[in-house]
Amino acid sequence: MENLDVMVLKTLRDWRATGKRALLATVVRTWGSSPRPVGSIMALCETGAVVGSVSGGCIEDDLIYQFTQAYSGKDSNKAIPSGPPSFIKYGITADEAHRFGLPCGGTLELLLEYDPDASALNELVAALESGKLMQRSVRLTDGMATLSASATPAELVLSQTELTNTFGPEYRMLLIGAGQLTEYLATMAQFSGFAVTVCDPREEYRSAWSVPGVTVVADMPDDVVIAFKPDRRSCVIALTHDPKLDDLALLEALTTDAFYVGAIGSRRNNETRHQRMADHFSVSQQALARLRGPIGIYIGSKTPPEIAVSVMAEVLAVKNSVVLPREMEVALAKNERAVPENNDTNLVCGVAR
Repeated sequence: MENLDVMVLKTLRDWRATGKRALLATVVRTWGSSPRPVGSIMALCETGAVVGSVSGGCIEDDLIYQFTQAYSGKDSNKAIPSGPPSFIKYGITADEAHRFGLPCGGTLELLLEYDPDASALNELVAALESGKLMQRSVRLTDGMATLSASATPAELVLSQTELTNTFGPEYRMLLIGAGQLTEYLATMAQFSGFAVTVCDPREEYRSAWSVPGVTVVADMPDDVVIAFKPDRRSCVIALTHDPKLDDLALLEALTTDAFYVGAIGSRRNNETRHQRMADHFSVSQQALARLRGPIGIYIGSKTPPEIAVSVMAEVLAVKNSVVLPREMEVALAKNERAVPENNDTNLVCGVAR
């Protein structure tokens, strides 16, 4: 499943390329609570089709009603206008906030762009699909859009004259090992907008892989990490319980800008891995501090799908710059509860931590 913003922009591009009228809505300001953050986008076609979201659904319905004939038959007054971008606010009064499904006290403002240029959209989509981070600036007087590459992610900026929104390529997840836990985690990652690659040189595991939409490779993990070129929108997770495979990937991943590097395993296994990497591979303590393990947040998970939920929750928290309480760390929580240590060498399915 591709990045939601890329999906919105691709769909909008396709509508415009076939001559259909359409608008692009961007959340530019919020006051109080709001269902979607600033920078969120949606596209609306003249047919009433919608992709993306700026609310829980009610604002989308209102935009469909205002600007298309999907709900109003042949009402000629219902059409996407021409001209420069315009602003629209929702939730100004308590009654309106309730009508549009906004949280108590919530107000949001949208910028509506009418009939964005198809060629400029195509250029933006192509850049994003090639892995580039891009800024799109829209002149408020006439809707003219310009593109530029960006070195770092940035928040939406709205001035008196233009709107600048930064769009990134897909977040990527590299998983080492093609076992059952990996299938659950890959599925959750795809629904969370990650492009997933699975590496496993073991034919017996690769041959049983059943999750569609995932790139599966058979090369050795260290070579795969090098070829993967992890960046700040990438994470690398080792799931085999085999240090001959996991450590190869982790050693390479720790030299990259990946926002998350971690490995499955028990508390004892994690301590042994740290010691092994320091003693035999001269990995610094600073680098080892980036290596997460036992991975996940503590929710008492025992089965592969439960462990996948735990790991995915931690990955998303790190991605979204959320600092979790230390009490949610697996090792600390288990130590405080005196949970018996797992012996990784006796695992049958290789999923306990």
